Amino acid sequence: MSWYAYCIAERTAFPELLRHRRPMPLDGISGLFGNQTFAFPASDLAVVVSEHTPEDEARMDQQAQRDHARVIAECFKHATVLPFRFGTHFEDDDALRRSVRSNHRHFIHNVERLRGKAEMHLKVLVDDICGESHKIVQGTVGKEYLASLRESASAQRERQSKARALQVQMQRMFLPDAEEVTCKRAGEGKMLLDIAHLVDKKHIERYQNKYSTAMDMLKDCRMQLSGPWPPYHFVQRHQPPHNSAN
Repeated sequence: MSWYAYCIAERTAFPELLRHRRPMPLDGISGLFGNQTFAFPASDLAVVVSEHTPEDEARMDQQAQRDHARVIAECFKHATVLPFRFGTHFEDDDALRRSVRSNHRHFIHNVERLRGKAEMHLKVLVDDICGESHKIVQGTVGKEYLASLRESASAQRERQSKARALQVQMQRMFLPDAEEVTCKRAGEGKMLLDIAHLVDKKHIERYQNKYSTAMDMLKDCRMQLSGPWPPYHFVQRHQPPHNSAN
């Protein structure tokens, strides 16, 4: 039987598995396409799975992505989870067990590192200090082209400097255990910082209070907060898709 994989957790998070060696149905959690989910025991870990058929490959749409995330979120309510990439599946029981066995040390390290942690997600929209005025002008040649290159490079450095300063400010305000940050232009003279913070679940309320304070302080920023989420950005990647938690 082929299995679709959602996440890995410690086996002790599923008490019913302590008495059984076979996959056990999870009550109240439906998987992709309404399929029953199971906790599949593998050593001292458990893999949350549902049955998977070749026909399911053609049905992997946005709704399936949402259902994948929903199952992980449900498991995250009572366990430390290592999410799999959307679309990960294993051909049979042996393939799943081999993957867990070969990556066991890596999975255990991740579980220990992320135990009791959650991800908070901040989106910060600010004015792009460079606006639209420093694009390389197409069709320019010679000195004009070189000047355009220099202006573009200077604008990029200014943009990176502003993004870094804002990132440091956010870090000092929220004091996360870890962070992942991306920055990109958002059109119409705007710049978007996409910030993932790893925080202790016990400090979620304090984090949310700091967000309210930041909203009051940073009037020139538009901010949006979501979470707590499973720690998607903080699972250390190790194996290629279809063979690991990511």
